[in-house]
Amino acid sequence: MKEFLYGSQMYTIDFPTYVSYIEIVDTYVGKEGSVNKRGEATRRRIREKACLLFAEKGFKEVTMKDICEITGLSRGGLYGHYENTKQIFKEIVDEMMNSQDEEFRSKMRLGLSAVHILDDILKRYQEEMIDREGSLSTAIYEYFSIKENAAGENALYRQYLASFDTWKSFLQYGIDRKEFYPVDIPAVFDLIIFSYQGVRMYSRLMPVSREVPERMMKEIRNLLVRKE
Repeated sequence: MKEFLYGSQMYTIDFPTYVSYIEIVDTYVGKEGSVNKRGEATRRRIREKACLLFAEKGFKEVTMKDICEITGLSRGGLYGHYENTKQIFKEIVDEMMNSQDEEFRSKMRLGLSAVHILDDILKRYQEEMIDREGSLSTAIYEYFSIKENAAGENALYRQYLASFDTWKSFLQYGIDRKEFYPVDIPAVFDLIIFSYQGVRMYSRLMPVSREVPERMMKEIRNLLVRKE
């Protein structure tokens, strides 16, 4: 047991002695309802650094020791925030999904051109499809292929459905504004998502030229955007 004073509050923590004072404050201050800005910043840094490892090594090869080394945290400091690599990876994937959803919805709330929104996302997809260093495709495949992660409700399929809801709202937005053709929305979504993920996976296994995603994104745009 360890007691420490932070502000006017005394905390009692059942933590190993190798956890530093800063790491304890990092993890526990704010549990009474205040915003633990230091702890949130540390968790964000852990996710950012771990994401680099997952992109490089896949999911299965990354250990908590690896993450300690890349973040500079002690073992106790890391475990004070996350129990295992699965928890870290899940938060990374959830954060990515939430970020894309918010990007679409915030731009639609502002009433921005559907074509401009589409061009931004297709341009980013185009770059990501050949970014071998930053791709999480292998890690995602490994994570969701683990038996215990695949048990019960399929988490990857749940994310697929969440992504579909986001794209469905956006594509309908473009159709309603007469910027997009009245396309088969589920079919177009599948074309986009599986093209994107397929190229990202193959780019880890073989050379993929820049022209490949350029051609694919160009055809998707032609399929959607009305000609003036």
